[in-house]
Amino acid sequence: MVTLKGKQVFLRALEPEDFDFIFDIENNEEIWEVSNTQTPYSRFLIKQYLDNAHKDIYEVKQLRLVISTYDSQAIGMIDIFDFDFSNRRAGIGILIKRKEKRNKGFGAEALQLLSDYCFKHLHLHQLYCNISEDNQASIKLFTNQGFNMIGLKEDWNLVNNTYKNEYLFQLISKHVL
Repeated sequence: MVTLKGKQVFLRALEPEDFDFIFDIENNEEIWEVSNTQTPYSRFLIKQYLDNAHKDIYEVKQLRLVISTYDSQAIGMIDIFDFDFSNRRAGIGILIKRKEKRNKGFGAEALQLLSDYCFKHLHLHQLYCNISEDNQASIKLFTNQGFNMIGLKEDWNLVNNTYKNEYLFQLISKHVL
């Protein structure tokens, strides 16, 4: 599928070989705040997740893809969640796993690829994301991809006994249905 191929990266479905990659991401406490995770995931649960990753987005209301370089290196993940086809909207989240791979344009390209896929192939009208007020890298990424900040959720997340605000960003499709 050409839609999911860019110049630096392509987005692909999850494979059984991604087990260790996903296990490391889901159990990395440094990123739990971004993913609203509070407990580790067992190997059993990750295996079950991979076993069911083939299910249709219309059934499970989510889609997770691996961000891969053309030398077949998995560098991150990008998700569609809260898929609501009747209202033609979905949430979107992204993570580049290793810090040294960030700020190199991989995330921007992956986000653009997935946004185009959502609008052209899933016929969504809008995408949204939630970003902590102190996550300047994500704010910059989504803003540069055309997302607009449309709201502030005050004291939304409790992190290390401190409440943090969270912004709501939205991108409305320019495609005509």
